[in-house]
Amino acid sequence: MKTMFASCAVALLLAAAAPGASAQILIGQSADLSGPVAASVKETILGSQLVIDQVNAQGGINGEQVEVIRLDDGLDAKRSLENTRILIEDKKVVALLLNRGTPNTIAVIPLLDKYGVALVGPSTGAMVLHKPLQKNVFNVRSTYQREAEKAVQHLNTTGIQRIAVVQADDSFGKDAMEGAAKGFEKANIKPAALVLADRSKPDFASIVPQLVKANAQAVLWIGSGTSVTDGVKALRAAGSAAQIITLSNNAASGFIKELGTASAGVIITQVLPYERSFGHPLIKEAMALAKAKGQNELSPALLEGFVATKVLVEALRRTGPKPTRAKLIATLNTFQYDVGGGVDVNYSPTDHTGIDYVDLSIVSEGRFKR
Repeated sequence: MKTMFASCAVALLLAAAAPGASAQILIGQSADLSGPVAASVKETILGSQLVIDQVNAQGGINGEQVEVIRLDDGLDAKRSLENTRILIEDKKVVALLLNRGTPNTIAVIPLLDKYGVALVGPSTGAMVLHKPLQKNVFNVRSTYQREAEKAVQHLNTTGIQRIAVVQADDSFGKDAMEGAAKGFEKANIKPAALVLADRSKPDFASIVPQLVKANAQAVLWIGSGTSVTDGVKALRAAGSAAQIITLSNNAASGFIKELGTASAGVIITQVLPYERSFGHPLIKEAMALAKAKGQNELSPALLEGFVATKVLVEALRRTGPKPTRAKLIATLNTFQYDVGGGVDVNYSPTDHTGIDYVDLSIVSEGRFKR
């Protein structure tokens, strides 16, 4: 399945690398196309492009074709900042879409505010993007704090008491840990171990022995991509059978593939309806478009890209012909939209949260199941 996702993603990235002469509405995206979370990002792009291709095939938005200019930042916040400057100042994009990473998104907020550019659907659940209100950030997913709190509560309700935490030592990790702390407090327990991990180069030779020594029954692993998959494999190699639970930033088919045989039984929090609920109108719509492109599977990451892009496209449609940055933000600030099957996205001048939804899935037979 990873090969199918990867090959489709490469084709889409090549097609969207440079704006075509007919493109009238330009959208920008800075995300990791080559680094530790590239597999997840490319699945998100697949979902996003399904919407863009459908819109353009139907004549565009108010008669105007849409193109997404995507720049690779390798999950490096400094590169994200420079990419965003290029997209805003040089490429003159009307909005940004699906930027990836908490530190990366925080880094570009001053540019969004300086130029009055909306960022729709950042692929991060950082609380700092919700409260206090970021006037130009429009979220399309729940917070990591809610996910982490639910993860701890779930483990506790199954009778697990010795829960260790591996926390990425960055703004993302600190944010998610605040939610986990609430879960521990409500369960009236303390972490069996709290281990910090370098964002880009975690030291598993140090991390794993601490988890083993703590005799953890479960590990809440707050990290991204290969920093989690490599860690879980190292933990299994050390003989630990601890239950692993991680957050929705890892909800990609590529994440399962990278885990290999270590994926079985891993729990991942989710922020959208189950991608295999084929009777759900949102899933039905996404699956129909995917199959038309030769894809027979959806993933949570693909669905996140699909939903965020639907929101932006609908907002652009309501803004009218020749949308400006300011007009689009005005539209988004009074926005109410059912993306499908009662999944409502709501924004106001004081609330840019979007969707408030958290669920759990478990990996079985190479798939997310609920």
